[in-house]
Amino acid sequence: MSRVFAYARVSTSEQSVEPQVMEIQKAGFDILEHRIVSEKVSGSVEAARRKEFAKLLDKLEPGDTLVVTKLDRLGRNMIDVAGTIEALKDRQVKLHCLALSGTDLTSASGTMMVSVIAAAAQFERDLLIERTQAGLANAKAKGKVLGRRPALDAETRARVVQDHQKLQNISAVAKKYHVSRATIHRILASENA
Repeated sequence: MSRVFAYARVSTSEQSVEPQVMEIQKAGFDILEHRIVSEKVSGSVEAARRKEFAKLLDKLEPGDTLVVTKLDRLGRNMIDVAGTIEALKDRQVKLHCLALSGTDLTSASGTMMVSVIAAAAQFERDLLIERTQAGLANAKAKGKVLGRRPALDAETRARVVQDHQKLQNISAVAKKYHVSRATIHRILASENA
């Protein structure tokens, strides 16, 4: 007999999985409480590395169905999501996504749908990278200094070098200027370059 599980995920402790569970129930799924798996973890964490999702994968058997409200509950990275869908397919577990009209994403049409979504997501990421690189190149061409501002101004950096020559103790210099030892190392390396 096939079983039905639900997976609900939120990113922060201030959020609740309850709306997702209610949405699944409203869609007609009467899922036993012990088969509703929820967790509070960022979608950027790979699904298989999430504690509760990993436990869920161990429970799932051929013929079972996993229900999610949206594809992004499985993850933000489409490569990870596609890998998760493939892992479920290999286990002969159906994946039912409410936001995609309840399509079984492990079926042939579901696989095609995920491929199209993944291609669109990759295209959007590539466009974002192109726009970012163009913007950075434009700013650089206009003379804007990119990156984080230095912790210390040029005059103070010169004093750091002098103090280091006198004291020969990076920790003492870092403490005097209220910066990290790494900052002092970077200043000394840039002055010696």
